[in-house]
Amino acid sequence: MKNEQVHNDKKSVVLTVIGAAIMILLTITKVVPSSKIAGISVFVGIAFFFITEMVSKTERTGLRFNTIPADLKKRGVILWALMPVVICILTGIAGNLIFHEEYKAHILGRAGDILTFDKIALLIVEVVIAGFGEEIAYRGFFFGKTSKIFPVCLCAVVSSLTFAAGHISEGNIAVVIYDVACVFIDSLIYTAVYYKSGNCLISTFSHILANSVSIVMLLF
Repeated sequence: MKNEQVHNDKKSVVLTVIGAAIMILLTITKVVPSSKIAGISVFVGIAFFFITEMVSKTERTGLRFNTIPADLKKRGVILWALMPVVICILTGIAGNLIFHEEYKAHILGRAGDILTFDKIALLIVEVVIAGFGEEIAYRGFFFGKTSKIFPVCLCAVVSSLTFAAGHISEGNIAVVIYDVACVFIDSLIYTAVYYKSGNCLISTFSHILANSVSIVMLLF
């Protein structure tokens, strides 16, 4: 039994490295304006999360519905979970002050034409699904699994850089750098939420809340 567990752990390590590498390679294609495959990295991360969980024969270690109340009560979790909202407001105000209407236009362009009042129901669904998927892929799998192999700080930075790179879009280079830097900071905070709670459902809540505030700021 022990040998079988060791074998499963080794397979999980190999799968984790392969999955993270594929996510990085797919995201790198974002530097090519015409590339449309970077978004696949989220689906890769979700797939590898469940695959590695099955291989290691563990209960959903980073995705638990039944422990949400207990995970929220862990020290500092709620404070960290609410922090992205504050960061979102501050960076949004700063972006408008520095870049004026160009900043809003860039964010709207990156988000696509779904940010309209007549599509509000679809917008809500997209925000929830996108936030949930990204948290499973980047926090539950990329950070959660790689941090069992490599140093935690290194995994936090690499996973956040990859997540931020996936948000690169065409536009004024200064605006793009500012936008990606803000996403990187947000990602580090989501990672801290996951690390402290051990549950990507908590970081999903934080992610969705911050995105909702950002959308409200953009629309109004």
